Amino acid sequence: ISIDILFKKGDKELLGKRVNKPAQGYFFSTGGRINKNETIDNAMTRVALNELNIELKSTPKFIGVFEHFYDDSIYKGVSTHYVNLAYEYKVEEIPDLPIEQHSEYKWFYIDELLESKQVHKYVKDYFRN
Repeated sequence: ISIDILFKKGDKELLGKRVNKPAQGYFFSTGGRINKNETIDNAMTRVALNELNIELKSTPKFIGVFEHFYDDSIYKGVSTHYVNLAYEYKVEEIPDLPIEQHSEYKWFYIDELLESKQVHKYVKDYFRN
């Protein structure tokens, strides 16, 4: 089980270009696995702090449950299946962004990310009705 947190500022969504598999090289939302014995709230706090250097001031808005299937993973020769809980969080300011998980960041309008070949298809699913 994993969570993704979509950070929103005005009409734009923040995506980062993934350094690691799966979805390596694509713009993707921040997120990660929920660790054993970790609550969803604690996972959200950890992911926001580790991936974006943001302390959550409120609970992100739940968007829905999604499934992600990948032929690869961080483990060589292993495919992955994530049951993903997606959330959205509105921000005013983003501090200095870490580069361990994402090599670069970009703000996208929703129409722009839906059209972009650089944005992974699973991210686009969050915005299709």
